[in-house]
Amino acid sequence: MEIEILKKEKTPPNVIDHSVAVCKKAFEIAQNFPQANLELIEKGALLHDIGRSRTHGIRHAIVGVEIAREYGYSEDVLNIIERHIGAGITKEEAKNLGLFEKSYVPQSLEEKIVAHADNLISGTKEVDVDFVIEKWKSRMENPDDNIKRLIKLDEELIQAFKDE
Repeated sequence: MEIEILKKEKTPPNVIDHSVAVCKKAFEIAQNFPQANLELIEKGALLHDIGRSRTHGIRHAIVGVEIAREYGYSEDVLNIIERHIGAGITKEEAKNLGLFEKSYVPQSLEEKIVAHADNLISGTKEVDVDFVIEKWKSRMENPDDNIKRLIKLDEELIQAFKDE
């Protein structure tokens, strides 16, 4: 159903392909967490970039929430869409970016899984944290806090399970 909504909203095909790849990566990460809500992860991962049907700027998450809300999605799905950018955006960063002054940092397990899966997929290809760090260093003015949040997410969701 989510793919049909993406198509109906005229989401670019490459964004749909990216969302499917993010969903697969999110399911892979979720294997470490039996308590994770896979249905919620699937909906959130597939819809996380629906706002890119209207804008490719940082506001795509907010636009995405507006679109998904029109389709009647729950607050849990809307939160995934809103909080998926990078490793989250703090209230202070949001203010500096011209967004509504609030925290966009992922809170729930499902939000964290989708946000991090999105970090680890570039286009449709899987990348590692080092790739993401280098990309952020080249695109952001002061990426240090973002990189710290990225590493923390990676440690919480992936690294803690590497030795098992």
